[in-house]
Amino acid sequence: MNSIKIQVPSLTENIRMIESFIDNAKDKFQLDDDIYGNIMIAVTEAVNNAIKHGNKNDKQKNVTLTLLLEDGRINFNVEDEGHGFDYQNLPDPTAPENLEKPGGRGIFLMKHLADEVTFEEKGKVVKLGFYIN
Repeated sequence: MNSIKIQVPSLTENIRMIESFIDNAKDKFQLDDDIYGNIMIAVTEAVNNAIKHGNKNDKQKNVTLTLLLEDGRINFNVEDEGHGFDYQNLPDPTAPENLEKPGGRGIFLMKHLADEVTFEEKGKVVKLGFYIN
């Protein structure tokens, strides 16, 4: 199994480093454009949530992104140093009362772009799986 890890301080400008990490993975593992696009949006959204919501923009706390390549699948684990969140009871961003709200769509997007999304350690770890074959 191939595994690559990057750790960044919780600053939103570090999303650029995450994008470069994903670009390198695209080249290294010859990911097709559709999967690459889904990965880019879902993983950067997960990291952004970890920075903003998990670590509360505390630059002393880090976000760790791990890429794991398994047979026919690429997985990204995003881990923050926060307290976690109640991922079982999230408001539906497609409900009429939520359509005008500016946030609340990140996990919805992740679930629609990744083939598998799981939460561990009270939501401090988000696992995104994508089939590549």
